[in-house]
Amino acid sequence: MRRLDPGLGLRFYNELKKTEERIQKYPDGWMQLSTNTRRCRLETFPYGIIYQLRADEILIVAVAHLKRKPEYWKDRISSADS
Repeated sequence: MRRLDPGLGLRFYNELKKTEERIQKYPDGWMQLSTNTRRCRLETFPYGIIYQLRADEILIVAVAHLKRKPEYWKDRISSADS
């Protein structure tokens, strides 16, 4: 049986929020996956926030595990948005 790490979910949530803040502060500063789509990695966890820059907003497409099906989110965007 796998032992649970108390507080792990809260640490993940806090890191997710910090990553969102970095994206808001530097929206063009992260790895470009296509014309409109970028990825910003979390610092500790093997996840990335996949997002698109829109005219007046940042659209989060997915919070993706970078090892398990890392491109599962691609069907969420149209070819016009990629």
